[in-house]
Amino acid sequence: MSLLRQGRSYLIVGLLQLLLDWAVFVLATAAGMPTAPGNVCGRVAGMLLGFWLNGRITFADANGQRLGWRRFARFLPLWLLLTAASTLLVAAADHALGLRYAWLAKPLVEAGLAVVSFLLLRHVVYR
Repeated sequence: MSLLRQGRSYLIVGLLQLLLDWAVFVLATAAGMPTAPGNVCGRVAGMLLGFWLNGRITFADANGQRLGWRRFARFLPLWLLLTAASTLLVAAADHALGLRYAWLAKPLVEAGLAVVSFLLLRHVVYR
């Protein structure tokens, strides 16, 4: 599989995932939910979309999609770790700068984590 093809597909899927994650986060926190649970809600929505699309498209091979419970079991601990990092960083932005700046910080936080996530997904989850 081409690293360039996977990278391009991961970027497209990631942008869709980020848009959903960010929208859920903003809507939840604007409605009064605290930052940390709002971030987790957004990441859950993005995770469901991302796991499915990355398994079906980004990391699929000649034999087809790469989904299933075994891969999800490898994916979940990674997602939990990245979600903890994301939540701490977004909550810190909210605490230091306020909610509106946390809304702006979230895409930057997620973009930074996406680089780490791609490498781990490629070599641990969808191998």
